[in-house]
Amino acid sequence: MNRPLSDHTVLVTGAGRGLGAAIARAFAREGARVAINFRHSRAQAEALVAELGPRTAAFEADVTDPGQVNEMVARIAETLGAPSVLVHNALANFSFDGDARPHLDRLCWSAIARQAETAVGGALSCIQALRPHFEAHGFGRIVTIGTNLVQNPVVPYHDYTAAKGALLALTRTAAKELGPLGITVNMVSGGLLRVTDASRATPEEVFDMVAAQTPLGHAISPGELADAVLFFASPWARAVTGQNLIVDGGLVFS
Repeated sequence: MNRPLSDHTVLVTGAGRGLGAAIARAFAREGARVAINFRHSRAQAEALVAELGPRTAAFEADVTDPGQVNEMVARIAETLGAPSVLVHNALANFSFDGDARPHLDRLCWSAIARQAETAVGGALSCIQALRPHFEAHGFGRIVTIGTNLVQNPVVPYHDYTAAKGALLALTRTAAKELGPLGITVNMVSGGLLRVTDASRATPEEVFDMVAAQTPLGHAISPGELADAVLFFASPWARAVTGQNLIVDGGLVFS
């Protein structure tokens, strides 16, 4: 089914700020109806709705809670129309601070589980809530947000990277199961983004080091990654599923 982006209702999880807000802006720019999910960032989400206009609305829900997600999807369907695109961007609280990261000798399983609960559990809750809508129309687009640290753990953020690696696995297995229903599932994996709340603790010299090693010569912005997300929701990606597109300026070749 060839549907322009302006035809879609898009649910972006964790969209009140940072990368999620950039993704919401990108879809709104293309005329889509955008559901901005947030858990704690109410003020930022409501400010984003005011910025983007009447084809957007903010919806509070903890994506790790299937009941809250089901209620949110029902409210989105009533307000903006049933979502046809899911972008799972929500992230458990995390800071890219290499000096403060837990090393293996003091890493607790609970730290990995906390990241996986949002990255993988949140994706599962959203997919399960949206599947009936997708299946009824024989169409759906799911885009998960990953990290190039899975391919190149230049800084070993064990908990975060393990959760995103598991999300990549779920992305591919979901693509296999949902493909016959007309649903594609893909991942966009960024590098260190300049700047999000998660990367505010990253020293400036680290951004400079990344830029120096990247063929394009700069650290990627949230807006640049957001534009790549649009591709997987667009008609041009209708035959693409189960893929992981790394958007980091060429730092990692895959």
